[in-house]
Amino acid sequence: MFASVLVANRGEIARRIVRGCRRLGVRAVAVYSEADREAPHVRDADAAVAIGPAPARESYLAIERLIQAARDSGCDAVHPGYGFLSERWEFAAACAKAGLTFIGPDPEAIRLMGDKTEARRRMAAAGVPVLAGSPGPAADASAAEAIARETGLPVLLKAAAGGGGIGMVRVDDAAQLAAAFTAASRRAQAAFGSGALYVERYLDRARHVEVQVFGDRHGNVVHLHERECSIQRRHQKLVEESPAPRLAAATKDGLTRAAVHGARAIGYVNAGTLEFLVDAQDRFYFLEMNTRLQVEHPVTEEVTGLDLVEAQLRVAAGERLPWRQEEIVQRAAAIECRVYAEDPAKRFLPSPGTITALDLPGGEGVRVESGVETGTVVSVHYDPLLLKLITRGDSREAAIARMAAALEATRVEGVQTTLPFLCRVIGSQAFRRGEVHTQMVEQGAFNA
Repeated sequence: MFASVLVANRGEIARRIVRGCRRLGVRAVAVYSEADREAPHVRDADAAVAIGPAPARESYLAIERLIQAARDSGCDAVHPGYGFLSERWEFAAACAKAGLTFIGPDPEAIRLMGDKTEARRRMAAAGVPVLAGSPGPAADASAAEAIARETGLPVLLKAAAGGGGIGMVRVDDAAQLAAAFTAASRRAQAAFGSGALYVERYLDRARHVEVQVFGDRHGNVVHLHERECSIQRRHQKLVEESPAPRLAAATKDGLTRAAVHGARAIGYVNAGTLEFLVDAQDRFYFLEMNTRLQVEHPVTEEVTGLDLVEAQLRVAAGERLPWRQEEIVQRAAAIECRVYAEDPAKRFLPSPGTITALDLPGGEGVRVESGVETGTVVSVHYDPLLLKLITRGDSREAAIARMAAALEATRVEGVQTTLPFLCRVIGSQAFRRGEVHTQMVEQGAFNA
């Protein structure tokens, strides 16, 4: 096992990784920008290293500064968390070149799955269903229009070099495609350094269901069941749960088999997630692969009783996976709500400021993963995720009841948050029936 791990992230995920390191007796070293000098994750760690000014490009995205921080603090491994550099193959490669173990997949797997058109090709070759669309990046708007006419409208224009919903544009009318292509390409260039776009058939009222997978360097690949992630804004998740409600057993079996097969096909190592869209006829299609620990990994931990961060550390250190497939059983139901500093009444516009009061829930079946405390400044420089509420129950109904109570007991003052919106989601009859799809938020299903 590693002696010391650099946690190359901030906020709640940095705190979660520090906790995982501590369970294994591993020294955890935090990093912080000037804006995060007094942040909780800095205090939690065994040591901390300053890495630069507040803007992420000068601190949390600065590869050389992070490598130097690992060297200066005597680390032998680096955990990237999620976001920032977690899916940058260049960072994983830089760690390897510096003699540091990257706690995640190999650089080549990150590179392959980071190129969304290459990921589609690889999964299709492995027999995993993919949506109709362009075989590679569209050369220009005219090429995208031709593909859209062939696949049928509506379509999505998607960045070939990135994910997370950034720059994604739905096109319903061929006459709108040229302007949409120009705008989406510009956003993709700004976000990912590449304006390349591909075209994919848009599924109306589809569900977003993902499968957690894990591989080791001894040829073992398992799945840790599925998560439902259909409640989204701007194609980014707000509520996740496991098991996925109203998912036919045959569909689940197909999803988990496809996910394991896809991971095996690229020799995947460590934690990853294959994401799928499921249509009204329970047909499923590969969407993308996230080559990292997911924001919503606590949902899987709560229903399986397994520790994914601990497993990441063990597998990265060369150990075999600590569980066999038949041992990974969903023994409960769990739900996660992401609490962001955003104003739902203003199309989820970020709400920076200082948290002047914070009350968090507790009790049986309630878990809180928070990156903030009273006095924390919510900066304009970073993602506005404040904390995650996770509840577990013997049934979905019990998990929902606990979540409703946990949301009511949570108080955040000083910034606007998604708490009122999340209360409406959890209290809605559609959610309680499990009748969810990815367009619900944009269609106003949970408006006040």
